[in-house]
Amino acid sequence: MVQQKPKPTVLQTFSEITNVSVPINEPWQIALTDQAIAAMTDFRVSALFKVSPVDTIDEALQKMKVAGLRFGFVIDAKSEKIEGSITSYDIMGEKPMRYLQSVGFAEGGITHKDILVKDIMEKVSDWVIVEMKNVEITTVQSVLDVFQKTGRTHIPVLDTKEGSEHRLCGIFSSSKVLRLTEYARSKATKA
Repeated sequence: MVQQKPKPTVLQTFSEITNVSVPINEPWQIALTDQAIAAMTDFRVSALFKVSPVDTIDEALQKMKVAGLRFGFVIDAKSEKIEGSITSYDIMGEKPMRYLQSVGFAEGGITHKDILVKDIMEKVSDWVIVEMKNVEITTVQSVLDVFQKTGRTHIPVLDTKEGSEHRLCGIFSSSKVLRLTEYARSKATKA
């Protein structure tokens, strides 16, 4: 009978390290002239946040709070296809009330707690998207310009190779881009 080594119960530590490389992470600050990809959340290396179309909006909001996020992709569990997106602003804003008014909540007895993600999400067909091939050749300033022009808070990035299905590969968040460029923008206004 082969005996297995016992698993350590204490985290082992060590010292006297002389050469440590810097990790490749997302930056804390970026310049307006940097490549746009520097401001993108890249789903090729980071997980995306998912909610179900049949989650109630209260469940989705709670999941977002726990994850520390304000945006989720709505994924069908069976097909694993992205159906749309939802933000915490969608849930806490006027969309739920508009939905209730549209379905005649007074007569049907439907309340806020009955609203599902699919009832108020933004469908994929309504997204404003950018293509990865363009992200790779443009600047962060261009991304800010798109946010300004469209009024959007999030812009999905798709890989759109000919003859194949569109694949989500990243997203731009206006709050992230503004945070990353805050120093560069303040410096530009002083110049």
